[in-house]
Amino acid sequence: MNWEQLDQQLTEIVKKRNQLSKMDYSDESYDDLEEALHDLEDDFNDEYEEALEPQLDKIYAKLKSDTDVLLPTAYLANAYKEMLPDANGVVTYEVSGNVGVPIESDQFDKMDVRIVMIPNPARFVLLVNGRQMKDLWKSR
Repeated sequence: MNWEQLDQQLTEIVKKRNQLSKMDYSDESYDDLEEALHDLEDDFNDEYEEALEPQLDKIYAKLKSDTDVLLPTAYLANAYKEMLPDANGVVTYEVSGNVGVPIESDQFDKMDVRIVMIPNPARFVLLVNGRQMKDLWKSR
């Protein structure tokens, strides 16, 4: 599995999602950008679902959740906070709030628990009550 390529494609999707989230529906380029984004997401699911689904199965088992595993792009937020580049010039991203896929787990009684996918490096992150808590899986 080429994790670097996965991360590059995921980053491209996140950048387009961020761009789309800042646009108004009445913007003439909104529909074109949305269509391009959906094409990227479809390609991402086709290419990486087989590699990411077993990782999600492990995450759900660890969290003792019987919630259904979804397609990888379902775990994306609508928008990401872009952080300053690190010493190597790599931009990282953060999320907060009600983003990602909600899951049920007895380990987190009466809490809003979600899983979201974030790039650089590609990873699935646990959000509890809207706060980014920990990485559940990393590509590198």
